[in-house]
Amino acid sequence: MIKEDKIWLGYSIHSGDREFKVPNDYPLNASSCRIDGKGDRYIRIKGIRWFTNLNYPERYEDLILYKKYNEQDYPKYDNYDAINVDKTKDIPYNYNGTVGVPITFLDKYNPEQFELVKFRKGNDNKDLSINGKCPYFRILIKKRKGI
Repeated sequence: MIKEDKIWLGYSIHSGDREFKVPNDYPLNASSCRIDGKGDRYIRIKGIRWFTNLNYPERYEDLILYKKYNEQDYPKYDNYDAINVDKTKDIPYNYNGTVGVPITFLDKYNPEQFELVKFRKGNDNKDLSINGKCPYFRILIKKRKGI
């Protein structure tokens, strides 16, 4: 559904973890939890994300690309015609082919700037690899025409 642009990541919480009130029978085994003066129970959870199909303005902010492509810094995959990028901020501005980016790219994904090509697998339906080694999960993307 993400690739088909039917759902996407909702607007991020940028200030750390969040606290949630839980039922009285909920186990308090989170890394951080508390019971307030009224006996209400709370747990704190890090890295809260949600999926949505609601639009919000930040979803359409362009990712500013400033790195220049060169063969030494951007190795190609063994099993897919694409280059690997280890950090979203390092997507080269002057490369128009397919690029493998970390899953954290979804935080910056603007569907008007990029298209999602494929998730994780190469042409052989195996995990993407570079010199026989698989990097962490990658999403294959391409810049939209005219950008």
